[in-house]
Amino acid sequence: YLDFFAPSDSRFSNSCISDLNELEVNGNWTPQEKALHEARLKAKAKRRLRKSSSRDSTRESLSDSVSGEPTADPHSPKGKTAVNDRKSRTGKGRGLPKKGGAGGKGVWGAAGMVYEVEELDANDPNYDESAQGDTVYATVVPELDERELEKTINPIVQEYFEHGDTKEVEMLLKELNLGHHKYEFSSLAVSLSLEGKASHRELTSRLLSDLSGKVLSESDMSRAFDKMLKELPDLILDTPEAPQMLGQFIARAIADHAIPMSFLDCYKGKVDCDHARAALDRASVLLSMKREIMRLDNVWGVGGGQRPVKHLIKEMNLLLKEYLVSGVLSEAERCLRDLEVPHFHHELVYEAVVMVLESTGDAALQMMVKLLKIFWKTGLITLDQMNRGFQRVYDELPEISLDVPHAHSIMETFVDLCYQEQVITKQLRDSCPTRSENVKTRGYSL
Repeated sequence: YLDFFAPSDSRFSNSCISDLNELEVNGNWTPQEKALHEARLKAKAKRRLRKSSSRDSTRESLSDSVSGEPTADPHSPKGKTAVNDRKSRTGKGRGLPKKGGAGGKGVWGAAGMVYEVEELDANDPNYDESAQGDTVYATVVPELDERELEKTINPIVQEYFEHGDTKEVEMLLKELNLGHHKYEFSSLAVSLSLEGKASHRELTSRLLSDLSGKVLSESDMSRAFDKMLKELPDLILDTPEAPQMLGQFIARAIADHAIPMSFLDCYKGKVDCDHARAALDRASVLLSMKREIMRLDNVWGVGGGQRPVKHLIKEMNLLLKEYLVSGVLSEAERCLRDLEVPHFHHELVYEAVVMVLESTGDAALQMMVKLLKIFWKTGLITLDQMNRGFQRVYDELPEISLDVPHAHSIMETFVDLCYQEQVITKQLRDSCPTRSENVKTRGYSL
């Protein structure tokens, strides 16, 4: 019986010997009871041996941990090596992790698994923009609503009427976020020009042409003119000539390729408003006329200070020629006012005097005196502009006399007549060069 226990376990051997001694002393048990008692002692000894072996294994693992190897928690119940051990607890299997280490929540996945590159989210609270290389900052401009749109655009257009710089308007519009209301810029600019001068309408047409393809597309332009055609019944309350003016705007925009030619075709037979029909008819007529009769780049008949000097000279020369043919003073006065270049009226005086010197007969002389007299009385030509015009002719008279031999005598007659009609001053009349002075000057210079 004693051979069953391990030789090294002296405690178990001593307890069993003491039990047997008690049985021998009493000697009252039957053989069956004695065999049963011995079997119970054997089972108890086995349980004690199992517990002692488990405690010995725990001591060995603790001794291994001292050497640097990771071990299980010594205080874990039932000798478990780890609470979150993923090995099978049923005693089955090969002791490998579940699902190859890829199962459960919060695990890294199976060995050798390749993950895709994770895209960084700028809205992530843990996002570090300094660690992402170059950072680009963009200014977000809120979109203008309908109430703020008119308050913002009207000052821009009004300032443009003063300086006439289309590039500045383009720069300001690019800084704004007009959104889907972008087309309304064209309609607001045209509406403001309808209430202004002819030069404002010319500037507006030029602005729409310059902005086309850069800030505004053809669809934006077409949508703006379509809106204005529908608003004509309201526009004529303030501007009775709105249908004709809008037609000229449409014709000019088509000529400048701001809107397609098909814009007029889509309205054929579909317009019920008489005002809109009048505007479209006006645009169609202007586009069908020959260039020699009507040039759409000057459809407003004005240029102002924004027009080149050569163009202004040509317009004034044409004005004087039409006056000599028709003799209508009111039309000549209207054309000069529409040019809106009061600082350049001395050119009109110069061209009128030269035209008299180059003409034959007294008809042109009398008509020009009459024209200058009207312009002087109405204040269109000031004293300074009148003196500058005549003085320019005085300075160029030697060169003019090479082509016109009688230029001096014609000039003297014209100057005397202008003085009699109180067009020029006595000082300006006396400063007129004579033929004898011209000869002396030429002889001295030689």
